[in-house]
Amino acid sequence: MMEDIRLERDGAVGHIVVARGSGNTIRPQTMREIGAAVDELEADQAIRCLVLRAEGKHFSAGADFTFLDALVETPAVDVQAQVYTHFQGAVRRFYACAKPTIALVQGAAVTVGCELALAADFRIASEDAMFQESWIRLGIMPPLGGTFLLPRIIGAGRAAKMCLRGRAVRAQEALAIGLVGEVVARDALATRGDELARELAASAPLAYSAVKRALHRGLETSMEIEWAANLPTQAVLLGSDDFREGLSAAKERRTAAFSGR
Repeated sequence: MMEDIRLERDGAVGHIVVARGSGNTIRPQTMREIGAAVDELEADQAIRCLVLRAEGKHFSAGADFTFLDALVETPAVDVQAQVYTHFQGAVRRFYACAKPTIALVQGAAVTVGCELALAADFRIASEDAMFQESWIRLGIMPPLGGTFLLPRIIGAGRAAKMCLRGRAVRAQEALAIGLVGEVVARDALATRGDELARELAASAPLAYSAVKRALHRGLETSMEIEWAANLPTQAVLLGSDDFREGLSAAKERRTAAFSGR
């Protein structure tokens, strides 16, 4: 039984909806449920794209203060279990998901909310969206991937402002610096998200997964390693039914119907 999120299916698109009420603040249970939802949707062969979104005014205003208060008296080993097992576990699953992932962000995406959004393949923001890595204002650091991903997405200088000064980035600036791919009116966010999700759901699953892994690997490796790693992967893709279908569709000037085989 999930208390903090809803799991919805709409054709080939799976929706993970954070529904925690005012602010959609995040507690360990929220992250456990998000991680379980990602696992379930990734294992579902009918689902071809995952969308992470939230009800209400904010995507997520950050970690729940009741949870943060409890951490003050929590032994370091237990803190590590909370952060890495539940919080990092959910972000890891979302980031590593082989299927396309989208984050639809309205209002505040602060600390945990910001890092969840960063883990998506694509981010669409409403005009009132705001991203903030304000961990340092609490005397702690971004533990869920922000210090790795932000410099690669928006550059080291801008990442330093967000992580070292806790600077908020609003929607139009986020678009200008590449933190999000699109900014739309708030009432158009769900519609635009559905359009992109259906586009991505029609992608060739094997190729999408392979390219995504290569992009992630490329953040950490050299060009020589990439060339070596991509050769056997491309050989597998060239032998797939999806490649034959994609080639036929291109020659016949029609939309490909990929099967993931």
